[in-house]
Amino acid sequence: MIILTGPCVLEDRDTIMRIAESLKPLSEDKRVEFYFKASFDKANRTSISSYRGPGLDEGLKIFEEVKKEFGYKVITDIHESYQAKPASEVMDILQIPAFLCRQTDLLIEAAKTNCKINIKKGQFLAADAMKHPVEKVLQTRGVNTINYETSKENGVWLCERGNTFGYGALVVDMRNLILMREYAPVIFDATHSVQIPSTGGTTGGNSKFVPHMARAAASVGVDGFFFETHTNPSVAKSDGPNMLQIDELYKTVEDIFAIKKALKN
Repeated sequence: MIILTGPCVLEDRDTIMRIAESLKPLSEDKRVEFYFKASFDKANRTSISSYRGPGLDEGLKIFEEVKKEFGYKVITDIHESYQAKPASEVMDILQIPAFLCRQTDLLIEAAKTNCKINIKKGQFLAADAMKHPVEKVLQTRGVNTINYETSKENGVWLCERGNTFGYGALVVDMRNLILMREYAPVIFDATHSVQIPSTGGTTGGNSKFVPHMARAAASVGVDGFFFETHTNPSVAKSDGPNMLQIDELYKTVEDIFAIKKALKN
């Protein structure tokens, strides 16, 4: 099971290293393909005054330290085409944000690297529309067949994070998890799926729903999960309301494996 987890954004070095240290048992779990996730720049924050992160250069230095200290594979978002190449020199996965999943130049530059590409489904798109971002990446990598196996072989994933419902909610259609697996391995983003977009000057959320959503996705069947986590979500600089506490993350992962085992039986 693929697990992508970490704080929403890179904060100060000490906080990041504490979070990374707390995830070490999960990284050593033989059932898990583990990746440490954070963003060097949250370019799509609601307010111009919100914390965005340390930026590309300083952020990559922090990721290098995490890799050196803990041996983790790492994933981050990119928002601009020029970020793909320098980020790929450190990162193992480049993530395409949901709002930008149709941006051809961004997808192509990411595809030119040796990184895996995790494409988040736009909150405004149906599942079958995601074959087109996959196609852009695969064709850039010289592959003309679009299906689960070719995407898996060429390091292309899709990530479900819910659809906009009205003006202040996201709803996850679990059918999307099945439909998108026709094109690529699917990661379920359990924490962003419980966001409450643009509540005033920030994005809100309700983390109590995260374990329930994760268990539901596990029962449908996915290739992995994305969980934002923090040692203290109440003081996190981004997405705190929908983050899991570290101990709740571990409990939720065990629930996922229990469901997976039950389904096999």
